[in-house]
Amino acid sequence: TEVNNYGFNVERKANNGQWEKVGFVNGNGNSNSPKEYSYIDNNLIGGSKFLYRLKQVDNDGQFEYSEAVEVEVVPTQYELSQNFPNPFNPSTAIKFSLPKETRLKINIYNMLGQLVETIAEGTYETGYHKVTFNASSLPSGAYIYRIESSDFVQVRKMVLIK
Repeated sequence: TEVNNYGFNVERKANNGQWEKVGFVNGNGNSNSPKEYSYIDNNLIGGSKFLYRLKQVDNDGQFEYSEAVEVEVVPTQYELSQNFPNPFNPSTAIKFSLPKETRLKINIYNMLGQLVETIAEGTYETGYHKVTFNASSLPSGAYIYRIESSDFVQVRKMVLIK
């Protein structure tokens, strides 16, 4: 049953980071019948193990936290996502997922195939990651970003508009 339930803030914490609100689920106010709630987190960043908690908020603003629950989400394949935003000015986020710990490099190339910058290099743990590319010193145009490891190579295109 529920009394005065405005809803639930869904909060996530990754890799000893800070708790952050990732969503909200509406409550049912006052109810004598059982209710089911669900939330799907489609924006995982920061590894493969995450802590979640609910902040149940009443209509009058009072709130209470649930206990934290650990969830492990392991990608099933390597993936390099399209940068966002695209087109961008001057920075953009590049997300990638790894099914196992991987030594990798992410390079940025101009359309002539010349290396512009290496934005990530090293060993990354299993899970979901994000790097930011700041192109404030580059001219407008199309660029290629390439992730490479011993097990995986993928390329995508992005556009810088100033």
